[in-house]
Amino acid sequence: MIAVDTSVLVDYIGDGPGAEAAEEALRAALTAGPLVICEVVLSEVVAGLGHGDIVTETLDAIGIGFSALEQRAAVRAGEMHRRYTERLRRAAASARRTVPDFLVGAHALLQCRALITRDADFFRDYFKGLRVIVPKA
Repeated sequence: MIAVDTSVLVDYIGDGPGAEAAEEALRAALTAGPLVICEVVLSEVVAGLGHGDIVTETLDAIGIGFSALEQRAAVRAGEMHRRYTERLRRAAASARRTVPDFLVGAHALLQCRALITRDADFFRDYFKGLRVIVPKA
């Protein structure tokens, strides 16, 4: 299974500037195996684009399934978010990341083989060993 991040789906479904690259990445990944999203990605896409029925119909048409977060992924996400906030505290910086970002990364790392995302640097930094696929424009 390969996980798909919110940014890629918003590009694709929302027909944004990265839609073509997102579509190519999704099609290529589908040849390697099933694509899935977790509840965090689904809720973020619906919140960003609205129309939950259209989003779910589009996901079904593309062939993207659903994979719920397991307990171990939720625990890892909490651990990585704590590490992130400690880093920020030491650097006297303000937080930009929220727990959902870490849930997506932990789901991809522990339950899938890879993650399709535009945010490669963040996921590579906090989820060592996660294979990251970046849509190319």
